[in-house]
Amino acid sequence: ISPPPHHDIYSIEDLSQLIYDLKSANRDARINVKLVSEVGVGTVAAGVAKAKADVILISGFDGGTGASPLTSLKHAGLPWELGIAEAQQTLVMNKLRSRVVLECDGQLKTGRDVAIACLLGAEEFGFATAPLVASGCVMMRVCHLNTCPVGIATQNPELRKKFKGKPEHVVNYMYFVAEELRQIMAQLGFKTVNEMVGKVNRLDRSRAVNYYKVRGLDLTPILHQVQVRPNVQVYNTGKQEHEVESHMDFKIIEKSHPALFRKEKTYLDFDIHNIDRAVGAIISNEISKIYGAQGLPENTLILNFTGSAGQSFGAFATKGLTMIVSGNTNDYLGKGLSGAKLVIKVPENSTIVPEENIITGNVTLYGATSGEVYINGKAGERFCVRNSGATAVVEGIGDHGCEYMTGGKVVILGTVGRNFGAGMSGGIAYVLDREGTFRNKCNGEGLNIDPVVETEDIAQLKSLVENHYNATLSPLAQHILEQWESYLPKFLKVFPEEYRLALLKLEQEKLVIQ
Repeated sequence: ISPPPHHDIYSIEDLSQLIYDLKSANRDARINVKLVSEVGVGTVAAGVAKAKADVILISGFDGGTGASPLTSLKHAGLPWELGIAEAQQTLVMNKLRSRVVLECDGQLKTGRDVAIACLLGAEEFGFATAPLVASGCVMMRVCHLNTCPVGIATQNPELRKKFKGKPEHVVNYMYFVAEELRQIMAQLGFKTVNEMVGKVNRLDRSRAVNYYKVRGLDLTPILHQVQVRPNVQVYNTGKQEHEVESHMDFKIIEKSHPALFRKEKTYLDFDIHNIDRAVGAIISNEISKIYGAQGLPENTLILNFTGSAGQSFGAFATKGLTMIVSGNTNDYLGKGLSGAKLVIKVPENSTIVPEENIITGNVTLYGATSGEVYINGKAGERFCVRNSGATAVVEGIGDHGCEYMTGGKVVILGTVGRNFGAGMSGGIAYVLDREGTFRNKCNGEGLNIDPVVETEDIAQLKSLVENHYNATLSPLAQHILEQWESYLPKFLKVFPEEYRLALLKLEQEKLVIQ
């Protein structure tokens, strides 16, 4: 299903935070939010506009990848006409339409489709199925099986040889769509697309309602013409105010020139407060612009923060950054982490017992791809959801840990909530099971849960605990290392069977090549 469920979004406020994070990670990007066409989508669109999205896409039920199950293709969502009409009316009535671009998709094929979508309120239009067909797609609906017979949706070298599509084929198709739209615009007397947006009074409903199968159908709600008040626009005329100008990262960048431009090791100290959100995202963007995906050498820029960090601390942080917080952090720590090292530890004068207290919020390391995180305390729920490459050590977590994890390594030195490892298909987790209750809390389908006995696993686990102690001076890590022989039997290794088989296959292929 597209859009799929997102486990870091449970409210408009969560969406607003994600938009802010993405805008911080790339200030030049347009942030698009996709909504399914359905009853009530107008209210949701108004919330999305207030959350400061740049583009709202209303997606009809007709479209969909060939990888989708038929139930999703046939029964998810409503026609785009209903969604676009409702979204346009609601946004105009609430004086929000000028802030956002309204886009439409879902089996748009002809210039007539584009004209209708535009008259209902859209100003941008998405095409997918038709250009694919123009490229040679025969709609076998096996996009997810690597068996596409015309070489489009496959990585198989032999099948890819069968691809006969050319860019000119898609260009020709789009020219025909544009030409038909121009003809319709000329018939209606419009010079530009903006003039057409929202002009529902130019849609003729007589042929539809007089057809014998739909006689009596009331199209008034769809074709309702909103009374536009003075100075209220019916199409996009401005930009959202994302307020990234006051971002803390600009202060960091001012003092980081030796690290950014000369790769000199730099130490900086800052106070941080919970209003400082997505710290690390903008400076990571600047590093990526200069050095690309490889980033800076490890530990080039070391940032020490004291206080309570706001949401999304270290979001999308790139290689070369080391960010240390003496205090605590809110939700989304290390979201999309991309190579940086994050350390969260209790202040030196603190009297709390770290492993008994939550020091960071929910959804830590959501979608992380690489990097390291050491947390001297407990984390909230949904720890390492969709982690695909980061390494993390934590002293306890809430429910739904390592959900949908596909890679990386996780060490948990404390208690674990329920539903651990649901949908986990990759990566390795080492869990300290003092009470012997972990198996009952684990969603064990497809997971191997075994004692840590392999020499390689023991060395890796001990190394990670040592790294955790070196980074945080954790009393718990120190105690475990001092009593290593007695604690080692209490550790369990969580290893997805599918992942084990994939690694085994790779090893066999390497041996064959050698």
